[in-house]
Amino acid sequence: MENPIHRQAGVIAFADTDASGWMHFPNVFKYVEAAEHACLRSRGVLVFDRAEGGWPRVKVGCEYKRPFLAGDPYEVLLEISNIGASSITWEFQVLNAAGETAAFGSMTNVRVNHVGRPVLITGEERSRLERGIHSAARSADGAE
Repeated sequence: MENPIHRQAGVIAFADTDASGWMHFPNVFKYVEAAEHACLRSRGVLVFDRAEGGWPRVKVGCEYKRPFLAGDPYEVLLEISNIGASSITWEFQVLNAAGETAAFGSMTNVRVNHVGRPVLITGEERSRLERGIHSAARSADGAE
């Protein structure tokens, strides 16, 4: 990933592994989500509020290249590939201690109100999300 807008390091928790000590595959999303939430908070963008809504996922995908064991250090890199009228698509890469890609993928989230209905991303949210991303990653016409 050339220019991530957010980086977050951590260590694979024992609780996230199976009986053999290898990280169980869906747990990569837990680490990516933690990085995503930290990125949103750092930009002053709502993560979730019962009265205002949040950003549930509508599509996720991941490819796994290398395994992790309990105690292995990792780093999540995030990039925004598209901001639509009510959605945002994140690209992620999870690196191991050697800097090798262990997993990569994308997820699309939709901005929803408190009852789960899609709402337009406000101009203020869009401005905060676009800070630091390349113009090529922005949606040209604001469409989904």
